[in-house]
Amino acid sequence: MNKKCYAAIDLGTNSCRLLICDETGKELCKHTTSTRLGEGMQKEMKFTPEAIERGIKCFFDYRQIMDKYDIVKTRAIATAGCRMASNGEDFIKKVFAESRIQLEVIDGYEEARLNLKGALVHVQGKTPYVVLYDLGGGSTEITLATNTKNPQILYTVSIPWGARNSSEAFNLIEYKDENAGRLEQEIRAYTANFVKKSGLENYHDQVCFVATSSTPLRLVSMIHDFGGYDREKADGLKVSSEELDRAVEKILHLSRAEMADNPYIGDKRSYIFIAACIIFRAIYQGLGAGEITASLKSAKDGIVAELIESDKQHG
Repeated sequence: MNKKCYAAIDLGTNSCRLLICDETGKELCKHTTSTRLGEGMQKEMKFTPEAIERGIKCFFDYRQIMDKYDIVKTRAIATAGCRMASNGEDFIKKVFAESRIQLEVIDGYEEARLNLKGALVHVQGKTPYVVLYDLGGGSTEITLATNTKNPQILYTVSIPWGARNSSEAFNLIEYKDENAGRLEQEIRAYTANFVKKSGLENYHDQVCFVATSSTPLRLVSMIHDFGGYDREKADGLKVSSEELDRAVEKILHLSRAEMADNPYIGDKRSYIFIAACIIFRAIYQGLGAGEITASLKSAKDGIVAELIESDKQHG
């Protein structure tokens, strides 16, 4: 008899992720595809035909993979890109027509909740509270929550800037002092507002900081000198804000071509990594985070955990 399997798909503005696990939570299959769905979107706030084609192909491919497993439950989510694009609904219909995968557009709160559910595995119970932030392609979520098995969100904010859309809007494929300053100012304003409204200063010494997405994992790989980007090896590792400062400062001086050749960044990421680093630094500095844990676990892991839990409850 085939094992019951559960699938999660997380479609972001830059990448799409598939995770398939069995009923014990054991990982059977994991894929990340660079769809660059938000590429060229900033101008008219809609997905380009090329981006739509890449997105649909990704879902067609994922359907072929999923059909090899006895999947009893699937949840496929779409985040900032589909929230913002004027033709997001048309894209979702096309995805369903091609792959029979039904995408659900979620808001920033649900995105933060699922990320929490997935990412806290490395720090659970180590402090009473946690600040999690997820830097995506089209938005960035910062969340203060209880550090428990079923975390309670105390305050969350979804910043409408991520690596992909800010790179285009602020013209930051390569570092430009004035443009970087404008982006940093914008992010710092959102972060300061988060600190104030969440009452973060009241949680001094009771909070740890966790960052999901490829940016912290790439920076951790670089700081630990792995010789190349290794997200599995970087998963769960801690780095200090001083180490991050030094790594980011080096990156900001690289040309696009140098980033493309860099084993920690690579060609596809080189177009958006300057903006990613500016956002990432502005947030950890604004939060006053002395140390950060990088996490590969994110919304997809949270989805699978909930699908399994739900099945057990109804079983």
